[in-house]
Amino acid sequence: MTAMVKAEGVHKSFGPTHVLKGIDLEVAPREVFCLIGPSGSGKSTFLRCINHLEKINAGRLSVDGELVGYRQQGNKLYELKDREVAEKRRDIGMVFQRFNLFPHMTAIENVMEAPVQVKREAKAVARERAERLLDRVGLADKAANYPAQLSGGQQQRVAIARALAMEPKLMLFDEPTSALDPELVGDVLDVMRSLAEDGMTMIVVTHEMGFAREVGDSVVFMDDGVVVEAGHPREVLTNPRHERTKSFLSKVL
Repeated sequence: MTAMVKAEGVHKSFGPTHVLKGIDLEVAPREVFCLIGPSGSGKSTFLRCINHLEKINAGRLSVDGELVGYRQQGNKLYELKDREVAEKRRDIGMVFQRFNLFPHMTAIENVMEAPVQVKREAKAVARERAERLLDRVGLADKAANYPAQLSGGQQQRVAIARALAMEPKLMLFDEPTSALDPELVGDVLDVMRSLAEDGMTMIVVTHEMGFAREVGDSVVFMDDGVVVEAGHPREVLTNPRHERTKSFLSKVL
């Protein structure tokens, strides 16, 4: 079975700062893959490399068997044109820490926008799916509301519906609950749980250890740009092998 995401020796630097120092990992189709670790360990950068929002400096990164951002001819890699990258990116949904909704559009317009503009989908078709997705995230009654009229948790659920509107095969979540008030976190995590139950492949950068333990199939602990420890959530979170993992978990659990 082809891995949904495969990273082989991935390096990324910003100027002199070496952020990713040779990441090797695989995410299987339908897997919920949680990335944990301290701030600045490279988790969000790695996520952004998966959909080529950041270009890697060395190594190989592929999604569903296809290289990200490059094509191979012989043993040379050639960077894809922006248009080709955008085409591939359609298959990857991304939910950011800050919701990034269009403030001048209602919830339903936010969800409809990409299918209409990018896929040239008929508005009626896009609207029907958007209504279905807003219902799915528990916001059918908020379709006509603008982002400013919604709580942070509601905005994040609209952002998830918007990512799903492109019918992606992979969903990336970059600390989707860290900007939310504690009482709003549960609704967002419930939506993510239901996606996991439906078999969506998900990579989640998170500080929510309960979610990682209950919903994750794998947990990877990253620190200082490397994978320190990886395995089943119960092993990594309950019985970590590395001192660095133990030290991190003692502060967050």
